[in-house]
Amino acid sequence: MTEPDTHQPRESTSMTDSTAQLLTRITDRLGAQLSLVSRNGTRRPMHRTRPDRPAPHPGGAPAPSLVAVAHGSRDPEALRTVLALLDRVRELRPGLDVRLGHIELNRPLLPDTLDGLRGADAVLVPLLLGRGHHVKRDLPARASAAPAVRTRIAAPLGPHPLLVEALYGRLVEAGWDATDRGGRAAAVVLAAAGSRDPDSAQDTRRTARLLAERLGVPVVPAYASATTPTVPAALRALAARGRHRTFVAAYFTAPGRFASACAEAAPHRSAAPLGAHPAMARLLLHRYDQAVRTPGDVRADAVSLLASA
Repeated sequence: MTEPDTHQPRESTSMTDSTAQLLTRITDRLGAQLSLVSRNGTRRPMHRTRPDRPAPHPGGAPAPSLVAVAHGSRDPEALRTVLALLDRVRELRPGLDVRLGHIELNRPLLPDTLDGLRGADAVLVPLLLGRGHHVKRDLPARASAAPAVRTRIAAPLGPHPLLVEALYGRLVEAGWDATDRGGRAAAVVLAAAGSRDPDSAQDTRRTARLLAERLGVPVVPAYASATTPTVPAALRALAARGRHRTFVAAYFTAPGRFASACAEAAPHRSAAPLGAHPAMARLLLHRYDQAVRTPGDVRADAVSLLASA
């Protein structure tokens, strides 16, 4: 898939920045409005939350534990990166019980983390960037297999303007000139893991559009597996259109095999994975608070409506 080969003038920088900020406010407001309606259709009192303040919990009970669910990787840097991200979350929300569980490959595995929360409330926040198989199938299955824990499943991290903020920051670290919008030679490949789930691809394309608005250059999604185009193919297609100054934005929460393979396609212009960027910590808490505010037993396929708002 390719995006229209258009270029926005420099004076549009503030306008695109405002677009990302507006989308953030709209998403936050939608979550707040949905939280005002209970299952029987009556309105509930509105509560305002900030990242450094826990979301209100009925009856003054302790806030549910935040269980960050990572995929897992054989790359040892992946675990270190996730732990650093959770340290940032704890700094933003002192007193909140923040734990980690993996779907596979790393310990602690999610069932073991949930086993340590018997009799408690927990919100599972997937460190995943779209609505793929793990969010739709694996997380609900793991939650159902732990009946002693009252669980809710938050929306995946993407798409969201805070992800765009983190992607932009990583690109600047990799050499993207924030003051020079790159002319007609610049473009970005948004390198993602890939999934056969059409909802996952839709989420990645939405993030690519948001990032294109932020940068003012074409942003083309590409994938490490399961679907096309690949990152090398996307780079070749952009070069054929005269886009020779192309960066690769790593749409991965942590280092790993797929992230490394994508970076090798453009070794001198590849951004680091999102990792422990401050915007990622804020986004984890945002997804957690959305789930806490939503009544009932939240499932990912329902709360994902908030992600695409």
